Amino acid sequence: MPIVLGAIADDFTGATDLANTLVGEGMRVVQVIGVPSPEATYGDADAVVVALKSRTAPVEDAIAESLAALKWLQSEGAEQILFKYCSTFDSTPKGNIGPVADALREALSCELTLICPAFPKNGRTIYNGVLFVGELPLAESSMKDHPITPMRDSNLMRLMEAQSTGKVGLIPAPIVQQGVPAIRGRMEALIAEGVSYAVIDALNEADLRTICKAAADHKLITGGSGIALGLPDILRGRGQIAPGRDINFLPTEGRALILAGSCSAATRAQLTKAKAIWPHAKVDIDKIAAGKDMVTELAEWAKAQPTDSPVIIYGSADPEEVAGIQKRYGVAAAGQMMEDTLSALALRLTEAGFHRVLVAGGETSGAVVSALQIRTLEIGPEIAPGVPWTQALDRPLTLALKSGNFGQPSFFEDALKVLP
Repeated sequence: MPIVLGAIADDFTGATDLANTLVGEGMRVVQVIGVPSPEATYGDADAVVVALKSRTAPVEDAIAESLAALKWLQSEGAEQILFKYCSTFDSTPKGNIGPVADALREALSCELTLICPAFPKNGRTIYNGVLFVGELPLAESSMKDHPITPMRDSNLMRLMEAQSTGKVGLIPAPIVQQGVPAIRGRMEALIAEGVSYAVIDALNEADLRTICKAAADHKLITGGSGIALGLPDILRGRGQIAPGRDINFLPTEGRALILAGSCSAATRAQLTKAKAIWPHAKVDIDKIAAGKDMVTELAEWAKAQPTDSPVIIYGSADPEEVAGIQKRYGVAAAGQMMEDTLSALALRLTEAGFHRVLVAGGETSGAVVSALQIRTLEIGPEIAPGVPWTQALDRPLTLALKSGNFGQPSFFEDALKVLP
């Protein structure tokens, strides 16, 4: 049967975040890694989320991969496309959110496309076009120190205009709160003004569900996973999807491994708590740069730890330490050394019986999943808002892919308690 909703996510943790939201709303969802081959199957899924590693890729590559994903999703029957990016709008002035949105909008012949990264359950809200993280504007949050995509502006209209070719307008909160007719009226007015993108305020989940109803017929919607909250009910109301089903999730048996590459404040707090109770070791970039075989050293160390305890291997560091490493080796080289090491460790240790793997960080998750050559993930139980456990369908491996900014300090402990 054809799928009814196709999604393109610009990183792997964002893809599982979106899939988790759709499953929670009663949809049958499969997450695929990379653009599927023509013969790929997805069972009886209502929606397929294509996970790309395009957030920080060269702009041309991000556009090409996203358009290839669009072509495949359309070939499988998807009539509505959701372009999913981070709820903190992670990007640079050159992209990749704007250029990819431009390419998708042109391919789908859309007059107006929504911009809505809001995710209220995780503290991401939009008011007057300004993106908030908790009580702070984006540029005053910890995202201002992100090692790859530091966010130094909180205004989504300015951010989008800087990296896209279209004119950007605003649908403010008072209009959203008036309901669907008011939102659609504002959309028509913006189209008449030649606006291509509409940043839309969202303060709570009720706003997001209203926004979904207003954009029910849009071929392209863009945003965080929150923008998908209302879509399943709309599709069910049209008779396009059946009622949801219970999750039948059977995790793989095996040792537990935590791999953390994210340097976000949330992940660092989670590591501080977990390191107090479990064995842990840190990836040393200076030793790697000097030619030390850290993969073998850390793999042997992990295998020697008590088998009844989770093992933590991390590269996460505070902004000052990260800045020093990047100064010594360059931003790209430092990041690549970390990704290469953690992904090689994932491969080495999963072969040694570590079959329950929790990965923190979008770039790290992409590197790990690619190294393990995983192509399809079944979505399992939620650990925290935006983060589910997943089951690889290619090999006996249970994975949790966590955005660096998500989760409470007890996240790692909570995650392992979810599994039987």
